[in-house]
Amino acid sequence: MNKNLKKRDQEVVWHPFSPVKGGFPILPLVKAEGVYLITEDGEKIIDGISSWWVNNLGHSNPEIAEELFKQAKNLSHVIFAGFTHEPAISIAEKILEHLPGQSKVFFSDNGSTSVEVALKIVMQFWKNQGQKNKKRIIALEGAYHGDTFGAMAVGERGGFNITFEPYLFDVDFLPFPTEENEEKCLAKFEDLLEKKDVAGFIFEPLIQGAAGMRIYSPKILEKLIHKAHEYNVICIADEVFTGFYRTDKLFASDYIEEKPDIFCLSKGLTAGTLPLSLTTVSTQIFESFNNSESEKALYHGHSFTGNPLGCAVALKSFEILNRVETQESHRNLCLRQTLFVEEIKNHPAITKANCLGTVLSIELKTGESSGYYNSIRESIYHFFIEKGILLRPLGNILYFLPAYIITNEQLDYVYSCIKEFLNNEKLLKLK
Repeated sequence: MNKNLKKRDQEVVWHPFSPVKGGFPILPLVKAEGVYLITEDGEKIIDGISSWWVNNLGHSNPEIAEELFKQAKNLSHVIFAGFTHEPAISIAEKILEHLPGQSKVFFSDNGSTSVEVALKIVMQFWKNQGQKNKKRIIALEGAYHGDTFGAMAVGERGGFNITFEPYLFDVDFLPFPTEENEEKCLAKFEDLLEKKDVAGFIFEPLIQGAAGMRIYSPKILEKLIHKAHEYNVICIADEVFTGFYRTDKLFASDYIEEKPDIFCLSKGLTAGTLPLSLTTVSTQIFESFNNSESEKALYHGHSFTGNPLGCAVALKSFEILNRVETQESHRNLCLRQTLFVEEIKNHPAITKANCLGTVLSIELKTGESSGYYNSIRESIYHFFIEKGILLRPLGNILYFLPAYIITNEQLDYVYSCIKEFLNNEKLLKLK
């Protein structure tokens, strides 16, 4: 039944983020276990990107599979309007314990929709307050918040969304904050805030994933949030990628004292097992909706909102993440990534190497401008696939963020292959 998967796929399936012709080849999988993806031909591939940053506990975790089976025998799904259930209540309670100042959880299906929910809440909050003039949203240059329309609007305008740009609402973008431009960034922010029409400020805390794993300091983010709050602007932390220990701490916002008003969570929430996302809000924001006036209700929902299977899996994932043995593996990964950056950062093929928690990124010198469409991305991908490693580069940004359970032996193999690539002058086209 599983034979000729690739041929059957070509006849009926349309894949994301790829030209219909060309692009990376499609590899048919029949199984995944631990850090390995296993192809139709029996080849084992180390998943070096946690399958788009979601799989933090390894594939086919037996405890999570058992929890999923157990929940499926009891309650697999129910409409979430007018009904509730133990898994949804429990995961909401558990998450709120770790998010000071947050008081309510809204369920949806993925990271992009969690951002859509957050934006709609911000816009309607001000309308409910009678402040219809507060409509502007501020984001950071290089942002990526998803591919639904609101999420595209607050993201970097470019190749991913240029077709749809005429349909997107206007957003003000701040320069990506660095130590060199901190004062310029803060000054522009204050100029925008002084217009008194800004409704919300959205950001990926400390690290922009799709922009090339760009890292900025907690100190600058703290100043931006503080300034926004001075002007009564709602701050949205898009922790879809950075949440659940990716940056070492449980949430990237744990690095700062001044807390966001809204959090968007997904990806590692269910350890990559099922689609689920959460949008959490502060008491102040929720109280604007806490009344019987129908026009002030949040009219947003999805067929699978609060899905019991996803909620049960999220609970089990959260439990496993916080076990002593998982935390030890996680700390080991963070340490090994940091040590490897120190080892290679002065390599002549590298412009810059960074690490934050489990996230390792390497900007390669190529003679071209840095970015997603840099021509070296195919060379990187094919080199590592031939070595049995999945790395899906962001142009000339080679990044590595595996599941927290990866062993030292597996890490050593990936690191040795990265060094081999860096020393391959033919592939790097260095002059």
